[in-house]
Amino acid sequence: MEPRPETVGFLLVPGFALMSYASAVEPLRAANLFAGRELYRWVHIAHAASVVEASCGAAVPCAAKVGDRLDLDLLLVCAGGNPAAFREPRTFAWLRRLAQAGVALGGVSGGPFILARAGVMGGHTMTIHWEHAPALAESFPELLLTRSLYIIDRKRLTCAGGVAPLDMMHALIAERHGGALATQVSDWFLHTDIRPAGGPQRSSLIERYGVHRRELVAALELMETNMSEPLDRAAVARRVGLSVRQLDRLFAAGMGVSFLEHYRRIRLERARELLRHSTLSITEIGLATGFASASHFARSYREAFGATPGSARR
Repeated sequence: MEPRPETVGFLLVPGFALMSYASAVEPLRAANLFAGRELYRWVHIAHAASVVEASCGAAVPCAAKVGDRLDLDLLLVCAGGNPAAFREPRTFAWLRRLAQAGVALGGVSGGPFILARAGVMGGHTMTIHWEHAPALAESFPELLLTRSLYIIDRKRLTCAGGVAPLDMMHALIAERHGGALATQVSDWFLHTDIRPAGGPQRSSLIERYGVHRRELVAALELMETNMSEPLDRAAVARRVGLSVRQLDRLFAAGMGVSFLEHYRRIRLERARELLRHSTLSITEIGLATGFASASHFARSYREAFGATPGSARR
């Protein structure tokens, strides 16, 4: 007797990323096709409306609503935009009930933020799209956050989004139905370079900045990982094995700006991400990006972007 199909629910949050959603649902359809039988079923779920629009305007009809009695094996929350702004107590309560019932829960792109807000990620390693990672880390510092493509930790699946769900679904299909079928599915989507779960979400610093000097790359990495308490030039120079004067010359030649100017720029870019993708107060964002006072933060932000943090958030 053949096992029953697994049922996957897709909770679509308005403004969800269509590519992330498609990268998760299409491999299920392909697995059914190549297996010659129904391995997977899926149902689209909305919080309220019967049709949910993606960020690009594409509309997906939803046959079910939050709170419906559904026999799910896995629920994937698909979100984009600013998931920190999603505050629906009924949805959070439903997610907690599903978790208590033993349903596997997952989030794609911004979806992991909603799982965190629902309180179902405690004790589980997780990931999220790099754009939302600073806001998640500031809002839930106790969570075990990584910058992986996807994480499958017991009954919690989190994925960075974009095309990373293709990699995650390959792993799921291989685990349930064997590597041969998973490879057939991936080949059908021309997805021949299967990336491991722990693969990087972004290009390396070398590729992003176009620099190759080992000490400069090391300095940039220190700067990007020390935002709330910025390191001074002497500390960075010492840790990369240079004098302060050598460090200054390295930034002038390799980056075209001074060490301090570049450090301030990446901290302000982080602040701009937090203004867009978190509900932290402006004062909290200033502190999280290394500014000693709200006035200093506001002045620096206005000088860099021509607008105050308050007007940028509005």
